[in-house]
Amino acid sequence: MPIGSKFAQDTEFRKLLTRRSDVDVTTAALELARDAFPDLDFSVVYRWLDERAAELTGPLARAKSDTEAIREIGYCLAGKHGLTGHPDCYDNAESSFLHKVIEQRRGLPISLSVVYMAVAERAGWTLEGVSTPRRFLTRFEAGAGPIFVDAFAGGEVLTLDECVDRLQSVAGLTPGEVLPTLDAASPRTIILRMLNNLKALHARLGNWEAAWVTQNRLVALQPAVYAERRDLALIASKTNRAGKAVEQLESCLKICPPDESNVLEEQLREAQRRLAQWN
Repeated sequence: MPIGSKFAQDTEFRKLLTRRSDVDVTTAALELARDAFPDLDFSVVYRWLDERAAELTGPLARAKSDTEAIREIGYCLAGKHGLTGHPDCYDNAESSFLHKVIEQRRGLPISLSVVYMAVAERAGWTLEGVSTPRRFLTRFEAGAGPIFVDAFAGGEVLTLDECVDRLQSVAGLTPGEVLPTLDAASPRTIILRMLNNLKALHARLGNWEAAWVTQNRLVALQPAVYAERRDLALIASKTNRAGKAVEQLESCLKICPPDESNVLEEQLREAQRRLAQWN
């Protein structure tokens, strides 16, 4: 099936497929959510984001510094409207879907950050995603240096030094290793991280049909990455798509690392056996 028809509804995701940079991350994230909620009305989310930005008009105008203004965004979203993180979010796919994050007031760091970015943009401020290890953040380019926001921690604002110290502690990185991770993330990086979060959760919970949908998006974005095609083949087997599994496994066996060949050959034999039963 041609890429354009497979994701015909997904205007922003299709931009990622051609490596365009003019991607609306909010809409792209909602396109992922529509996989699980086919009747999702994006306009409800847009309206909520617009309303929060309108609430911020006065506080942002009165802010005496960039840091104070960024704190106002956190106060609005976390303080007034209760958007924050919780450990349970890591076990719930809905924590990745923007409309459910807004509805349930809970989300993963990256989904909460996308909400912060969307509201800030509508209010005339630019927050950029930062794909740091362990926890996704956002950053604002202030005059005195970047300011970082931890949406999962209720909109906590961090200086560059505080951010570096935290990442050294939680991720075991040196300052030289931390600094490159604090650069602004591209829309492609953000959506890939959201997809990988979903993939890992679906696999851990054994939700293989949902994993199949997610993995197809990952392969569409990274068609030359062996590991993604291998995982598509394995998930095809898990979802009883024997024909697709045989096709993908045969392709993967031509280029797989030696230490994976035995496992893939075993999976191929099983897929071929199932396919023969159905024919």
